[in-house]
Amino acid sequence: MEIILLTHQRELDKPTNTGKLALVGEAAAVVRRVIWKRTEPDVQLLQLLQRADTGLVYPNSEVHEENTFAESLSVEECQTFVLLDATWQEARKMFNRSAYLKSVPRVELLPNHPSRFNLRRNQRDGGLCTAECMIEILRAKGRTAAAAELDTRFTEFLQASN
Repeated sequence: MEIILLTHQRELDKPTNTGKLALVGEAAAVVRRVIWKRTEPDVQLLQLLQRADTGLVYPNSEVHEENTFAESLSVEECQTFVLLDATWQEARKMFNRSAYLKSVPRVELLPNHPSRFNLRRNQRDGGLCTAECMIEILRAKGRTAAAAELDTRFTEFLQASN
């Protein structure tokens, strides 16, 4: 199992970026960051996106193009998760400007709790921040120790930032 953070360049210096929390500790064994480039996509990422067990974690409700079709992939079936590590506005732009993402099977996380992330404006109702998505994925994939460690780090991050 692998989680790829497809990170918008602007996220790298934001103090509110939660993707960086998984780049240390136990989660770091399965998480790697790829910087999103609109015109020069990462070659290894493009190869991974061709595999049937790779899924894009992106809500179907955010896709507004009639000609965009992608299969769904369950969390259980997915072995490589691609997360758009950005604000919701940036993530929409990344998706809409990256033709190579539009046909990737989508994985939708359906948490049974609201997001705890409160450090940015214009958050999507029912949406999770990057760290919360990774926690959900790690739990679902049986990596409970890594999920718990990341959850603790996320809680500390929120407390320190408020």
